Amino acid sequence: MTYTRDELDDAERRLEQIMLPERQLAAALQQAEGYRNFVASLTGLLTAVFVLKGQEDLSKLQDCPRWAVISLLAGGFVALIVASWLTVLAAHGRPGADFYGEPTRLLDYENKRPGEISTLIEWARWLAVLGILAVAAAVIVTWVTPTK
Repeated sequence: MTYTRDELDDAERRLEQIMLPERQLAAALQQAEGYRNFVASLTGLLTAVFVLKGQEDLSKLQDCPRWAVISLLAGGFVALIVASWLTVLAAHGRPGADFYGEPTRLLDYENKRPGEISTLIEWARWLAVLGILAVAAAVIVTWVTPTK
């Protein structure tokens, strides 16, 4: 596709605006909010799925599958809780974080914070996937394992 010089100049100006640290911070915070909402709703959904579709009584399972289900559920929900916490940290920062008072502190914060948010979200994404897989595996074990 061919663009006019005006279109290219306008796109370059917009790109310069997008690349400003304060804009990068705003975009990163918006992404963090989205991931936080996703992980929270996913955790609730998985809890409902296990409660509604899993075995009502795990004590009816044989020892090894029962402990596997308990371990998978515990590990999965811990992973989802940590993922939720990381998304909250990404979206809202650490309590008491102080970047006010000096212009250099604010600029340092605006330059550093998007990278921190990206790292927290990346960890949260992988923990959410791990949690989802663990809970799903626990449900599948309860479905396919014969009872005592």
